[in-house]
Amino acid sequence: GEGVTQLKTPTRLPPLGGERAVSVTSGLVHSLALAADGAVWSWGSGLSGRLGHGAWQHQLLPKKVEAFAARRVVAVSAGPFHSLALAADGAVWSWGDGGEGRLGHGDNQRQLLPKQVEALAGQRVIAVSAEDHSLALTAAGAVWSWGCGGWGKLGHGDEQNQLLPKKVEAFAGRCVVAVSAGGDHSIATNSDGAV
Repeated sequence: GEGVTQLKTPTRLPPLGGERAVSVTSGLVHSLALAADGAVWSWGSGLSGRLGHGAWQHQLLPKKVEAFAARRVVAVSAGPFHSLALAADGAVWSWGDGGEGRLGHGDNQRQLLPKQVEALAGQRVIAVSAEDHSLALTAAGAVWSWGCGGWGKLGHGDEQNQLLPKKVEAFAGRCVVAVSAGGDHSIATNSDGAV
């Protein structure tokens, strides 16, 4: 809130519209919370539209992302420059800084409001993870990646940026059950416990 620059002890946030939070995620300078009713709340730096409110304004308090008013979100992930949300129907949404293709819309444009990643429309996504790149895990155990490809973190055998989600073929024949995007790498676990 107003005038608070640093807290040295855990401090409870104001209620999210009367709903309890079921998950939280933090990026470099912004945070997201998912409420029990499927609403997404964001606060922090609004640079490049990473908060999803249609503007660059900073939010000192959690504010509901109204673009999701008609749909239920089941997971959120905040990267340094962008945000991802997974809807109950398996659709992936992204917003913020689109540099290096991290939003998955086929370009480098920023999105001030959440926009569905159309390239994943035929996939049933069950998890997402955002960093300088983005990962999506499908119900079939396939991994898709896009965004900054430096250091081979997209898993395609090169260091090329991907403007659209691309399936990681190295996992063919394996069932991945969890993924996480790191600053310069990615990690996955498959159904037999291998990492």
